[in-house]
Amino acid sequence: MIKIGVTACFMYPDKTRAVFGPKSLSYIENDMANYITQKGVLPVLIPDVKDEFLDEILNELDGIIIQGGVDMAPQSYGEEPIGQWLGDGNRDQYELKILDNAIKNSKPVLGICRGFQVMNVYFGGTLYQDTVTQNADAKDHRSAELYDTVKHKIYFTKGSFLDELYQDEKDPHVNTIHHQAVKDLGNDLDIYATSPDGLIEAFGYNKEPAGKVTGVQWHPEFSPTLGNQVVDADKLYQELLSHIKS
Repeated sequence: MIKIGVTACFMYPDKTRAVFGPKSLSYIENDMANYITQKGVLPVLIPDVKDEFLDEILNELDGIIIQGGVDMAPQSYGEEPIGQWLGDGNRDQYELKILDNAIKNSKPVLGICRGFQVMNVYFGGTLYQDTVTQNADAKDHRSAELYDTVKHKIYFTKGSFLDELYQDEKDPHVNTIHHQAVKDLGNDLDIYATSPDGLIEAFGYNKEPAGKVTGVQWHPEFSPTLGNQVVDADKLYQELLSHIKS
């Protein structure tokens, strides 16, 4: 059975919470679980444990998905916070360790939203801490109320992996639910797609075959909300699996 590791989202102690108030929680969002799960594939939530145990767990996995969630901490890419955007430095370090293990062991990786940003930082890039105030050309890409019902057009880089993967899409769109965005692109990353306001929407690590280590700013797991109004999310996931089966 193929084992796909998924990085955890964290909830920290909160005494106002009725259950597990003083405890830290690790979780996977249900749409993500449904996106990954299929016959012959076992999704594995990667726990936040000591490195000596984490490495053993990671060695058993066939591929990695870094899921979305809260902002990265600016300190993780060499900056100080410009305001209220403090991010989650603890989760940053946890996911950067997992990504480092995957890259060094040549495992397939798909980074989604925050995961896309984690990948950019891992490869030496930086982020807009608050995209709309730091980039005058950028639109607001996130609505807490409308959430995954918001979409925009996407432009695939001509001849790139995604351009070929979605060559049958006549008017491609993706959902958009992100606050931060790529500012300086990391090393050894090729841009696969951009948004109408010029933000980088997808890239691939060019030291591995195209499609094996990919990051996307949108949420493919939320695609059922908009159905055929957005690009086929399963194509992206099947490409990840193909690098495990081959």
